Amino acid sequence: MEQAGTEKTETERTEAERTEAERTDPTAAEPESRLPAKKGRRWLRYTRRAALVLLLLLPLLATQIALRLNYTGDLADGTRTRGRDALWLGHAWVDGRKKDADVAALARRLEGTGIHDLYVHTGPLEHDGTLPPSLYPKARWFIDAVHRALPGVRVQAWLGDVLATEEPDGMRLERAETRAAVVRSTRQILDTGFDGAHFDLEPLHSGDRNYLDLLDALHRETAARHVPLSVAAHQIDPLPGLHTFFGAVAGHPKWWSQEFFGQVARRVDQIAVMSYDTMQQWESTYGGYVAQQTSLALEVTPASTDLLMGLPFYHENRFGHRGAAETVPAAVRGVRLGLSRTDADRRNFGVALYVDFAATESDWEAYRRGWLG
Repeated sequence: MEQAGTEKTETERTEAERTEAERTDPTAAEPESRLPAKKGRRWLRYTRRAALVLLLLLPLLATQIALRLNYTGDLADGTRTRGRDALWLGHAWVDGRKKDADVAALARRLEGTGIHDLYVHTGPLEHDGTLPPSLYPKARWFIDAVHRALPGVRVQAWLGDVLATEEPDGMRLERAETRAAVVRSTRQILDTGFDGAHFDLEPLHSGDRNYLDLLDALHRETAARHVPLSVAAHQIDPLPGLHTFFGAVAGHPKWWSQEFFGQVARRVDQIAVMSYDTMQQWESTYGGYVAQQTSLALEVTPASTDLLMGLPFYHENRFGHRGAAETVPAAVRGVRLGLSRTDADRRNFGVALYVDFAATESDWEAYRRGWLG
């Protein structure tokens, strides 16, 4: 009787140990014949996940390789400045902070360069399209000072505003009264003595018919005064339809279609591509991207319109912009490659430097060495 009880205790202990093993290892209770099937299903899940990751990464990898290759090649002779370059200037030049000594220093800086236009920040416009004169009390002084120190250099009023395309607050170009107010503000700024008007309205979605209507009205005003109408332009789809896909996924289309870029270029006298904030992580791919943008823009910009490619004269690290990748040397080489491949003899062509107050000596030296020769 005592031996039987002992045997029962051992059996119970073995059963308890087996039950505990099942809880810690679910396969312990499975018949050996079922283990390979479960392992096979697990392997299949891992394979599917890896395939999905590859499907997402391969297009990105292919794009980066293509941009890197686009950065290679020879530069055509003569792909240097045509004397039609531009420089974006901050608001301090028209609000009273700058003095005669600053203008003299600016003149020394620009001596021997290809700078033909200065876009001086004179806005921003109000959301209703109006422009308070109190924003630019020293505009007349600056215009006259530049004309004395830099004969032949044009001073354009840089006007802009945030559009209500992705946020509820901002300018609404669909309102006819707003567009009419922008035209009146342009008339007001030209009466001040500016040599032209340069507009930067963002974020501006590709295909915006109201923007095209505004440009038509603005160009009638500037043409009557024999001064240029200039705009800052978004980048062009690096892949067809990318702005549509990106807009659906991120809510911010970012790029314009090449067709829309051409429609804008035909309505203005000067168009400057904001070829920075490109999300590129390496100098070589950024330079290849700029080369592609230059070619795409050249293909649809009329020969009579000045086409300028933006150079990043600023240094930040944030989403969309890596300072170590978006450099002036890479941008200049990219511009020259695009020009060499597409229209090396284009006369109405230049670069636009963004922006004076953030530029370093190395930026200016890279511009002089790479673009001026």
